[in-house]
Amino acid sequence: MSENYISDTSKVGNNVSIGKFVVIEDDVTIGDNCMIGHNVVIHKGSKIGANVRIDDNSVVGKEPMRSVNSIFKDEKKFDPALIKDGCLIGAGVIVYCGCVIGENTLIADLATVRENVTIGSKTIIGRGAAIENFSKIGSNCKIETNVYITAYSEVEDNVFIAPGVVTSNDNFAARSKERYKHFKGVTVKKGGRIGAQATILPGKIINEDGFVAAGSVVTKDVEKEIIVAGNPAKQFRKVPEDQLLKNQQ
Repeated sequence: MSENYISDTSKVGNNVSIGKFVVIEDDVTIGDNCMIGHNVVIHKGSKIGANVRIDDNSVVGKEPMRSVNSIFKDEKKFDPALIKDGCLIGAGVIVYCGCVIGENTLIADLATVRENVTIGSKTIIGRGAAIENFSKIGSNCKIETNVYITAYSEVEDNVFIAPGVVTSNDNFAARSKERYKHFKGVTVKKGGRIGAQATILPGKIINEDGFVAAGSVVTKDVEKEIIVAGNPAKQFRKVPEDQLLKNQQ
């Protein structure tokens, strides 16, 4: 008896190594020169590009679960997960269906990428980070260990988010039907930076090259090229000229 299950309708490219106790469901496509670790599950229809590494105990294409009182109501079938060429997927990672992961992106151990998320190319999603549903992450970003990106957020290109940052999308804290009208995650514009353990409240915008100092609580939008600090965060000073994105090599 084989220790793996690989559907007859899946397509596995050349020079692909597959570990033990792997499940590859129907209509999966795996490109050339991939490495699939032990106990990996790749769900129906998922598409894996060439030169992708998926480490032990990871799951690609998972269908979401919904509690009876969830605000998210699935009205349509999700597209299969798509992981493009050159990605590195760590151990214990869960990538849900409806996700698109751009080329040469790293998703580190124990991270979770929920349904209907897009991530650009050459981005790093750190260990234990959670990217919630209906969010968009740009290219060349660094989202570090244990960051929480709430649902309905947008992070543009070249953004840095330090360990332990928390974002939120519900000013009503799960009370009142009024909250459904105002549900909104955070927006971090191109080149924005957020220091360790900062908290960003619902709907707030960090504009281009804005910088939130470590431990701050952001209750208002952050202006372009301005550093804010404190609880509540207030304007501290301008971002030094040599740190602006336009002046980086």
